[in-house]
Amino acid sequence: MKNEFMLEPEKVIERAKKIRQKIIRTNSNAGQGHTGADLSETDILASLFFRILKFDKNNMDDLSRDRFILSKGHGVCGLYCTLAEAGLLDESLLRTYLQFDSKLPGHPVKQKNRYVELNTGALGHGLPVAVGLALSAKLSKRQSRVFVVTGDGELQEGSNWEAMMGAAHFKLDNLILIIDRNTLQLANRTEIIMGLEPLENKLTSFGFQVYAIDGNNPHEIIETIEKIDLNSGKPHAVLANTIKGKGVSFIEDRSEWHHKIPVGEQVEKAIKELE
Repeated sequence: MKNEFMLEPEKVIERAKKIRQKIIRTNSNAGQGHTGADLSETDILASLFFRILKFDKNNMDDLSRDRFILSKGHGVCGLYCTLAEAGLLDESLLRTYLQFDSKLPGHPVKQKNRYVELNTGALGHGLPVAVGLALSAKLSKRQSRVFVVTGDGELQEGSNWEAMMGAAHFKLDNLILIIDRNTLQLANRTEIIMGLEPLENKLTSFGFQVYAIDGNNPHEIIETIEKIDLNSGKPHAVLANTIKGKGVSFIEDRSEWHHKIPVGEQVEKAIKELE
């Protein structure tokens, strides 16, 4: 099994620009959303869906496919826009985002979307479940990989660290944790609210093989993940250093855009910057 697209990094970058444009329009149309979080994760999602993840869109029940969990569930608009760009979601549905009884609610819901692996939003749940899925694959001798994207503020939830201990104990080298390290959360810098540093050293001490990269560079994301040794006996953590709101100058690295949406002339200005 392989990725349906297998795009070269430059083509992934082009897709990421289009995804970002969709994010701006979708959040603006909805009148709410998490624009900063959606934009920071875009290059990660584009790299996964257009190059890395191995699955058959017509057979999501295939146990040998890769799994993907968006644990930072508030970034779901980024996921919806990625699925739409990949042709896995009817793009017209983006205009229903956050509307009553929409198929696109404000956090991932498995019952409403076949490409959602797990209902998330209550932070700290994605990685523990990913550990269980990776362990199941190991015990069943399946080659499938399990990817999970967490936010960095989300690491303040202790369940993540318990899950990391389990992942290392069971030698889950088929588990790939990707941390969207944009250094911002709801109200301020992560280091002001609850310091995470030295994060790379902490991940290493918990038994992970750690890769610190530019998380807004698909070249680095793809190269790093494709070189991961799935027989290392260690789980993997990609410390993806990103910029919250990446791609739009007046949104980048500003905490107020955690839960803020572009309006009026801001929409067109953002779209122009992303072209």
